[in-house]
Amino acid sequence: MDIQMKRLLLLCNCSSPTGLRPAPAWRSSVCKYFGHPKQTGKVVGPLHGLPISLKDQLCIEGLETTMGYVSWIGWYAEKNAVLVDVLIECGAVPFVRTDLPQTVMWPESFNNIFGRTTNPHNRSLTPGGSSGGEGALVALKGSPLGVGSDIGGSIHIPSAFCGLYSLRPSYGRVPYCGALNSLEGQDSVQSMFGPMTNSVGGVKAFMKAVVNAKPWLKDPLAVRKKWQEDEYNLADHGSGKDLCFAIMWDDGVVVPHPPIRRSLEMTKAALERAGHKGFSRITPLLNYTYLAVVIDWKPIKHRLLADTTRNIWNAASSEDYMITTSVTGEPIIATMELDNSNAAAAPFLPKKIGITAYQLWQVQKLRRDIRKEYLDHWEATVSETGTGRPVDAIICPASSYAATPHGKNRYTNYTMVWNALDYPAVTFPVTTVDPTLDTKKSRHVFYDDFDKGIYDVYDPETFKNAPICLQLVARTLEEEAVIKMTEIVDGALAAAK
Repeated sequence: MDIQMKRLLLLCNCSSPTGLRPAPAWRSSVCKYFGHPKQTGKVVGPLHGLPISLKDQLCIEGLETTMGYVSWIGWYAEKNAVLVDVLIECGAVPFVRTDLPQTVMWPESFNNIFGRTTNPHNRSLTPGGSSGGEGALVALKGSPLGVGSDIGGSIHIPSAFCGLYSLRPSYGRVPYCGALNSLEGQDSVQSMFGPMTNSVGGVKAFMKAVVNAKPWLKDPLAVRKKWQEDEYNLADHGSGKDLCFAIMWDDGVVVPHPPIRRSLEMTKAALERAGHKGFSRITPLLNYTYLAVVIDWKPIKHRLLADTTRNIWNAASSEDYMITTSVTGEPIIATMELDNSNAAAAPFLPKKIGITAYQLWQVQKLRRDIRKEYLDHWEATVSETGTGRPVDAIICPASSYAATPHGKNRYTNYTMVWNALDYPAVTFPVTTVDPTLDTKKSRHVFYDDFDKGIYDVYDPETFKNAPICLQLVARTLEEEAVIKMTEIVDGALAAAK
């Protein structure tokens, strides 16, 4: 690593020192599987020699995994997390671990051990969270591919704020066994590991390698499903030649800032140019013609979905944090603001009093019922698409804004709802904030005071040059399809430039 890169890493504070000194057990496990093809005559696996960074939740034998808790300093893992073993068996070389917030239940990245992670595009802005260290490191090109985790947007928010491709997969598609987490035992809205990288090809390479390694033989909660090439070729989506994308302009709760709106318009225009309503052409990055229809998506019950998800987490999260920090008496972080003397308590903090088991069951039942309602809503779009199928994928904001100043990321529903529904989603970069194009437009009608508050924080100069990413969302266990459709959208955007 050259001096300039080391300086950049220090400036952004994205890597955890616990991951920079490989323990002997880790080195021996890497050496066991990793060999030079000229010496062995073959590669170890599909990720042979690929350096991979890991969020500081993934246990590595002989190393500390703190997850941002002072109370976990000095705790050394006795064995690797299953995903670490899978990656090594695929030939990858885990080489560093990255920073995250205390509890991992924050959309920014600060803890009492390693401090604050900043955005490499502008250090006065947050890289997001909770996989903010991964977002910053991969954006710096300090890692070709990183592994983040996501329970409510913790992969997609930092990827969107740092300009990356990423995937939040469905529950169980990537193994979680042996990793640390908050809210362990809460299995209703689960956390997932997924890739963060600078290309959609990196997302595909990671997922194909991991699921083909049969992780269900090592993790009892991993889904028994290898990579399906026919699904990647969009067998259930007209073989990709008459796709219908639906654009969600806002979620009915908060209207996105002007740069987000512009990125949606750019994506729609690119898809229409590539084949809207019968006109089609081959783009330089695609080897055959795609016909794309673009309609509007009508969101339903997004506010209720997000509130229900928070209620599930908050059933006992306060107790979980207090028990964990009781070892040292470490204070539970109440804000991500730079100056917390007058900072308002963040909306992500749980209530100190939980709910009963019966009350939790009712909340989980409500979520189940909304999931069914959303499924029916999606199926009903068959009458609007003109393809004989429902909408193939939703294109929507990953956040209502670009990367915010530290402590100001206060709205995560644009990612959280897909976790509640267990829909896989890929982030992809579109543009950057341009104060000339993204002027603040006057608004007189708001959904509520919170929506107005989000509108009020927009200042084009504050967000200048910050990356803008969108999400492409498919349905449960459609990882192969959501990757392929992202390739198509990405190709259309590239051809439109």
